Amino acid sequence: MIEPKAQSPLRARTTIHFLTLLILGLGFQGSGAETVWLDSLDLSNLRQGWGRPQVNRAIRETPLTIAGKVFARGVGTHATSTLWVQLDGGTERFTANVGVDDAAAGPGTVIFRVLADGRRVFDSGVMKTGTPPKAVNLDLRGRKLLLLQVLDAGDGIAFDHANWADARFEVTGVKPKTVPVPTEEAVILTPRPGPAPRINGPKVYGCRPGNPFLYRIPTQGERPITFSAKGLPKSLNLDANTGIIAGQAPLRGEYEVTLRAKNRHGTATRTLRIIAGDTLALTPPMGWNHWYAHYDRITDTMMREAADIMISSGMADVGYQYVNVDDCWMMAPKHNDPLRVGRLRDAQGVLLPNKYFPDMKLLADYIHSKGLKAGIYISPGPLTCAGFAGSWQHEALDAKTFADWGYDFLKYDWCSYSRVADGREPGADQVPNWAQGERRLEVYTHPYKLMGDLLKQQPRDIVYNLCQYGMANVWEWGEAVGAHCWRTAGDLGFELDRIFEVALKNAEHRAWSRPGAWNDPDYIQIGWIGNARGGGLPQPCPLTPNEQYSYMSLWALMAAPIFYSGDMTKLDDFTLNVLCNPEVIEVNQDPLGQCGAVSILNDQTFVMVKDLEDGSKAAGLFNRGEFPAEAALPWPVAGLTGPAKVRDLWRQQDLGVSSGPYRATLPRHGVVLLRLTPVRAAK
Repeated sequence: MIEPKAQSPLRARTTIHFLTLLILGLGFQGSGAETVWLDSLDLSNLRQGWGRPQVNRAIRETPLTIAGKVFARGVGTHATSTLWVQLDGGTERFTANVGVDDAAAGPGTVIFRVLADGRRVFDSGVMKTGTPPKAVNLDLRGRKLLLLQVLDAGDGIAFDHANWADARFEVTGVKPKTVPVPTEEAVILTPRPGPAPRINGPKVYGCRPGNPFLYRIPTQGERPITFSAKGLPKSLNLDANTGIIAGQAPLRGEYEVTLRAKNRHGTATRTLRIIAGDTLALTPPMGWNHWYAHYDRITDTMMREAADIMISSGMADVGYQYVNVDDCWMMAPKHNDPLRVGRLRDAQGVLLPNKYFPDMKLLADYIHSKGLKAGIYISPGPLTCAGFAGSWQHEALDAKTFADWGYDFLKYDWCSYSRVADGREPGADQVPNWAQGERRLEVYTHPYKLMGDLLKQQPRDIVYNLCQYGMANVWEWGEAVGAHCWRTAGDLGFELDRIFEVALKNAEHRAWSRPGAWNDPDYIQIGWIGNARGGGLPQPCPLTPNEQYSYMSLWALMAAPIFYSGDMTKLDDFTLNVLCNPEVIEVNQDPLGQCGAVSILNDQTFVMVKDLEDGSKAAGLFNRGEFPAEAALPWPVAGLTGPAKVRDLWRQQDLGVSSGPYRATLPRHGVVLLRLTPVRAAK
């Protein structure tokens, strides 16, 4: 800690004089000042984590009430929220009372902040439900831009109902007005791939002996490309024209295969280790999932189209493999679309798809014909989250059905299993160790272990994804029940304004991340996505270009599964540049399988560093603040003791050799993603 320097008598007198003027200034209001209430401004520019901003009432449309005190005017919002207000020097003062609304009726925790021209001028500290309101009284003379923030105090946004009560501006000049979040140019950083072949994708691949094997060699470059492989097990065959390896997984063991791709511009080689054993998903799975784009509108035609585009767009050429249908492919007991309503199962108990999915096996076959893998979805409860058929009391039959149909991935979503866990579903007493009003760990693990054991018995490799929102510390037991990845938090579609907070929380569980066992913070939602709160039609995502680069960088550094969940038919060059940078993906797919470690630099910036198999480091410097920030990566934080080659991964540019620290100016919500390769002195 740096001790403050002693002040000279002259400086002390100057300080006292300044404080006197400041105190006098706090009571000053310019003559003829006009009051402009915050609730009278255009609140359409207010971005918040849940619900809509409310005028003169709290987020639940109740009176604004903080610790029993009722306020007639103000704005009710919900963490996390931001509102930019343009002042243009015409505002004298801003006053308000802030706090968590009493109607939150839960353990809300928020922080109110005000920034004027990029400088923090108010910080409430952590406020909880029941905390008395705190007064805001700010001299804004000469200020041009104000930012009103509500943060979530780092523990999620549940019950974070925040009130800007009695919020008003005293104005003598131009009236304040709200403005949108600062805009940015969508600069494409990733260079286009050259015409010569480049083999991408994982360097290690897991399979179970004797099961069907399918792998499309991810390769960029001008087509046609001719493929060959040295050391390929005899049970596998390579199509020289498509680069698709198919057949039967070899006997237990490790096989080092040298892949070769050749076109008229050159030749590329890459080593792939095929490990036939008990573990799948030796690198984080990558693919596409329909949910955040199409919700309950999904059809067989859309799924086939997505598979086609995964090939034509080049996504498959950098490692995207899975084409996964989410909820709503089955029948529902009731739905607003009659073509999705009907008998849930046939006379033998086999699941029946709805009318938009004429044949689930043929759909999987079509996806396989592209060299890609097919994924499917269901819940352990009686119904899925959207109210379609679940697996409750049909688990063994469903596991066999999915394998018979040819699916390679299963997302198993908790949904209505809460009724079973709470003993409210007929037959719930068959679940071991359940108790009314109390959910023991066995209640959480039971449905997932049951399905995990059943999947292992199938003559097919099925990657198993647990979707249960991080309950009961799933990262501690997910691998033990047979899963390969598990959600660590809620649906990110409701929290896209919290990608930094979600990633930082997910990284806390890094000790449980390893090959075959991955922490999953949910899907990549960029490009065109639907509104998670209403299942609306796809529209451009609300994230800025810098936020999108940060999003992908975080998922790469965390070794998180990367599943794009936007509209494949609306992919543009910028979105593909974010999704398809092979050097960024290589960080995600590194065989060491490490989740990056976080070091907080200050309240705006942090760094995430990940060890890579070849001894180099991947490091991301992130700015989660609302204004540009300077950041420096000290070499000890990166785990380096000497000079290292520095490479900018987004731009694919070498930046020379450095002995640290590496310094950068980070834009609002932006990132610099580096690969640091130690330089060893010549002997």
